[in-house]
Amino acid sequence: MADLPTLSSLPSQSQETQLRVLDTLFEPSPEIHQLMLPILANQTFKTYTSLIDAVGGRIFELAAPNSDWTVLFGILGSHPRLGRAPANPEHLSELSKKEQAQLNTGAEEQAEKLLALNAEYEEKFPGLRFVTFVNGRSRDVIMEEMRQRIDRADKEKEITEAIQAMCDIAKDRARKLQARI
Repeated sequence: MADLPTLSSLPSQSQETQLRVLDTLFEPSPEIHQLMLPILANQTFKTYTSLIDAVGGRIFELAAPNSDWTVLFGILGSHPRLGRAPANPEHLSELSKKEQAQLNTGAEEQAEKLLALNAEYEEKFPGLRFVTFVNGRSRDVIMEEMRQRIDRADKEKEITEAIQAMCDIAKDRARKLQARI
């Protein structure tokens, strides 16, 4: 698991290190790299929470109604589908692999149901991927949340919840990594 550099040193770190920080906190995404590299190179943050809030703020700006959501969907799509082994496992962060592990266990019937819910979600909300802060919750609880969000059928609310979940996940990752220091 990658460690996080001190925030005061982040602007002077290599671009590779800055990208690793973004990838560790969020998920590897060329769109988030493009969005945030100029900020990471020129701005300092007092806490990782404030950095994550700045990233979240920029992502929320992309979600404005009547915006081109291409970049936004690229960022949100960087999160893996829940309960499904990715086609390209190298694309996942170490933390995401660990977070997904519990959802990839259990009865085959449940796994198939989760796959079907992912497909239904993506059909209901083209361009989006279901993102939630799993936080140790069971597969059943996650599937119930997916069903509720599909039935709600509110794309703008889905975008808002996905961005918030990404930020919550990133804050949890930062907290865990900083506890290791």
